[in-house]
Amino acid sequence: MFLRYCEAALKQTQYKQLEDKSWFAEIEGFEGVWGNGDTVEECRTDLLEVLEEWILLKLRDGDILPIVDGVELKIIEEVEV
Repeated sequence: MFLRYCEAALKQTQYKQLEDKSWFAEIEGFEGVWGNGDTVEECRTDLLEVLEEWILLKLRDGDILPIVDGVELKIIEEVEV
């Protein structure tokens, strides 16, 4: 489920080539998640690493994550019976 969520989020990535010819990428709705690299591939790798860490922090803190293309990621607490 984690991988599906990341893949869905990455499909919404917006890339820009900067004046210095490096690449910048961000995902709308994922505040503070952005990547940078000398190539698009490096930029995407950096973005994915930041996205994964952002998701883990949000889940740890109990924050609600955006639903992306119908994919929802959340922690469900089990109740012992």
